[in-house]
Amino acid sequence: MAFFSDIDAAVDALRALLGDEVEAGDLPAIAMELGNEAAVAAIAHATTIKKALDSVTTVASGVIAMRSTRDAGHGGLAQTRGHRTPVSLVQELTGATRRDAEKQVRVGGSLIESRMPETPPLDSPAALEGVVVAERAWHASVDDALLSGRITAAQHDAIVRGLGAVPTPEGADDLDDSAWATAVAAVAEAWACAAAQLVDEAGLRTVEELGQSARTIRDMLDAAGAARRFDERFQRRKFRMWTDEDGMRRGSINFDDEGAVWWDTVIASALRPRRGGPRFVDAEQKTRAEELVDDPRTNDQLAYDLVIDIFRAGALADSEQVFGTRQAGIRLIVTADAANKARNGEGVDGGDAIAITEDHGIALPAWVADQHLCDTGYVEATLDHNGNPLYLGREQRLFSAKQKLALALRDGGCRWRGCDRPASYCEAHHIDHYVEDEGCTDIDRGILLCRFHHMNLHHGGWRITRHGLDDFLLHPPGGGEPIALPPRLHLTYLWDTPPPQRRFRLAA
Repeated sequence: MAFFSDIDAAVDALRALLGDEVEAGDLPAIAMELGNEAAVAAIAHATTIKKALDSVTTVASGVIAMRSTRDAGHGGLAQTRGHRTPVSLVQELTGATRRDAEKQVRVGGSLIESRMPETPPLDSPAALEGVVVAERAWHASVDDALLSGRITAAQHDAIVRGLGAVPTPEGADDLDDSAWATAVAAVAEAWACAAAQLVDEAGLRTVEELGQSARTIRDMLDAAGAARRFDERFQRRKFRMWTDEDGMRRGSINFDDEGAVWWDTVIASALRPRRGGPRFVDAEQKTRAEELVDDPRTNDQLAYDLVIDIFRAGALADSEQVFGTRQAGIRLIVTADAANKARNGEGVDGGDAIAITEDHGIALPAWVADQHLCDTGYVEATLDHNGNPLYLGREQRLFSAKQKLALALRDGGCRWRGCDRPASYCEAHHIDHYVEDEGCTDIDRGILLCRFHHMNLHHGGWRITRHGLDDFLLHPPGGGEPIALPPRLHLTYLWDTPPPQRRFRLAA
């Protein structure tokens, strides 16, 4: 449909729900009279309109940025209106925060850039005929998705910023012009393919998880760049303390990648029952979890007290005393072949990005994975090229610890659409009832769900099915179209290789 046709259709649908003559002040009362389905439909129609109007704001912000460059000086579009930067002008016009205005300018610039005409070489037939060739940037599919309303500006920004600029292939400077162009085109094609796949992923993930997936895929595609970025963030690590005007001592930390994962894991291990983590079967752990839930301290206060306890206890802290559950630590997913390569000293200097964290899928360089493999050992699991782990049958009612690790390998966290709970916050759900359906405790018949969605599934009439090794399907209560629950995209990049099977090692 044409641009304004989409808006008109959505406006007509809203008018049918809310009435023809509606005053803005009457909206709360009218909305309260809507049924559940009508309220959801109202948001959907309003979002369609908002996406369309946001695309106008975004592209216009890109135009303002293009006409307000440093080269334009005081004659720039923003400068002639009394603003130092285009961001400042967009912020005034939209009433947005500075961060949102920066995003509008950034995304708008991307849209304008991808559609800027490119003049062909002077001696080419196209130039002699006066033809102007339209350039298709690697992120063109993301731009198209934004302009067509398939994704939001926030999702566009997460994908394009997450993947980052296309790097120059290693060794390209030593190639002749033809080989150089071929190598550069191949890398750009990989970025374009990832961008298109992330657009399809956008409707399944939160914006934050989409951005993290894009960054992880970038690091997998650009191993040397991943190592360089890791080192740059490591160099920016810092901790400082100061005293504010009221005499309160404050602190600020810039984490390096590994330190951030460790810190987050420590806090999560201690506060998981308060943050909707998995339910405990062991009576002692259940009692301890209930005590934590009933603790009058806020989560931030508990986190602070935990950090102070760790400082006091030192490196030899008793995990039962401090954490209450399993010892906190970083768990990595590493291909066995790449781990052996790192251990033999091959490719480490090149920065092979061969490991990702179990929670959140953050990519880490080879030497970090190698350090953890030597330091804490590993658990070995066998997967096929689609990431499906081994089968362990019906010998036990509950999934074993190793099976849950295998599920974490495959699922990466809660599989419910739009949920970003990491694997350590999830429970293993049997899609076949153990007694009634004679269900097996097999990996392919189990799926990771966070505590909320697991309970919601059992108590809300939802169910999950799977045919063979196809995608899991989520069936809404009362019928309706099933919802596919595909795996996280960055994980498929890790194991989507042809047979023979790859083996994966989990660094404890």
